[in-house]
Amino acid sequence: MQVKGVKRQIGWLYVMPALLILSAFLIIPFLMSFDYSFTDYNILTPWSKHFIGLTNYINTFKDPVFLQSLKNIAQFVVFIMPIQVGTALGLALIINKKRPGNTFFKISFFAPQVISLTVVSILWLYILNPDQGLLNGILSIFHIKPQPFLTSPKQAMFAIIGVSAWQGAGYQMLIFLAGLQNIPNSLYEAAELDGANTWQRFLHITLPMLKPTSIMILTTTFIGAFNLMIQPMIMTQGGPQNATMTPIYYIYRTGFTDRQLGYASAMSVIYGIIIIIFTIVQRKITGAGDDENE
Repeated sequence: MQVKGVKRQIGWLYVMPALLILSAFLIIPFLMSFDYSFTDYNILTPWSKHFIGLTNYINTFKDPVFLQSLKNIAQFVVFIMPIQVGTALGLALIINKKRPGNTFFKISFFAPQVISLTVVSILWLYILNPDQGLLNGILSIFHIKPQPFLTSPKQAMFAIIGVSAWQGAGYQMLIFLAGLQNIPNSLYEAAELDGANTWQRFLHITLPMLKPTSIMILTTTFIGAFNLMIQPMIMTQGGPQNATMTPIYYIYRTGFTDRQLGYASAMSVIYGIIIIIFTIVQRKITGAGDDENE
């Protein structure tokens, strides 16, 4: 019993640094935010905050900008998931085959991942410039009229989706590549002897064997997509006409630009609950929980 007690104390010593960090940067801020959400807390006058009950929560559901931001992030998630994950899988399949120059292509595809989102956003601002941008210059070669891209309410979010997929696919490509290299070649050889073509081998061997890797990538991409902020902040400032406003950016702007921290806290609590619900649903759809139970 005494030995078990000592081991338990040693275990707590190992866990304590992680618990302290988790408490300092997650648990305590969440509890403070939940408390602020019931007040009219203003950063400039913190001493004059008052309890106002559910007023902030009621106003949130009446806020047209917040509701528009939810629609925008839903659009972003729906499109970024297949585009980014599909691109990453396609790149991994290309690199997985032994051919000259694989190392160069692997580095090239992964390079955008090591560039900060701020630099990426500024770079694409120049590329997507409607007047002198590189992309419109390329389109003019094919006699296609210049596109407004980030200045169009209809095109701005799709432009950000493309930039985000380009920046994030490289990291997921490496994860898929690791999963592909763990699939035994004997499975493909046996299937080939049975007469299975390339598509059949991919459908019945590659995809099933990649299921654990795919679930992990889908889950992390899904959660990360809900945190979209840097790209619209730098590239469009949430415009035009709030077409690229996202909940995280709107919460940030409300709390630190407009100084209404109480209202921003209420929005963050609501948005956090939405993310939790959708994450649970996504895990149920992909079967992540079933794999863990097995």
